[in-house]
Amino acid sequence: MWIYGRNPVLEALKEGRVRRVLVARGVEAWLLRELERLGAEYTLVPRIELDTLLRTTHHQGLAAEVEEPRYAPLEEAFSLAEARKELPLLVFLDGITDPRNYGAMIRSALALGAHGVVSEERRSAPLSPLALKASAGAALKLPVVKVKNLPRALEEVKKRGLWVYGLDVRGGKTPKELDFQRPLALVVGSEGEGMRRLVRESCDELFRIPIREEAESLNASVALGIALYMAALGRGVG
Repeated sequence: MWIYGRNPVLEALKEGRVRRVLVARGVEAWLLRELERLGAEYTLVPRIELDTLLRTTHHQGLAAEVEEPRYAPLEEAFSLAEARKELPLLVFLDGITDPRNYGAMIRSALALGAHGVVSEERRSAPLSPLALKASAGAALKLPVVKVKNLPRALEEVKKRGLWVYGLDVRGGKTPKELDFQRPLALVVGSEGEGMRRLVRESCDELFRIPIREEAESLNASVALGIALYMAALGRGVG
């Protein structure tokens, strides 16, 4: 699998997952020094060769062939929370199929203190090169989990003591009215359809982010970022 973009490739090098690296001629000297510092053996190629190989011009002059991304078991998210001595905070994505949104949500989850991102095998974007680039390397640092059945996974984490808060434009509460000082799973649905019925019914609370009426809705990735920031504030972080 080929990945591209500076952050994803550099993170993959740090993780020891890279088989070979291609670099466009003319990139900045600091990038070559960083590759050498990481012990990467690279080949300089014409930029158009990367354009053709990757079918995009948004590769920032850097590409790497890597092992297929590994999905983590759900237990890794709980282990990460335990290692940090923090209350678990998991993100569940229902029907997020756009790889850019998927990658951006993983990035927000890492940046704002979540311990894992969970989605369903059949109703989610894969960890494609585009998603990995959008995550800016975050997908290599945080447990990214795929489950066969999202409602069943939510019931499983509830049995382990997590409260489930679903982000819904029709939610009866705002983030200020929620208790974030507890083990949590935050659920976000797709922009078009929202959460499916069984996923919504698995939630202990449904909440909305108040916005101006004429805006109608927020991008799902933006909404998750706001919700995670409110969770961080509610936990006394930031």
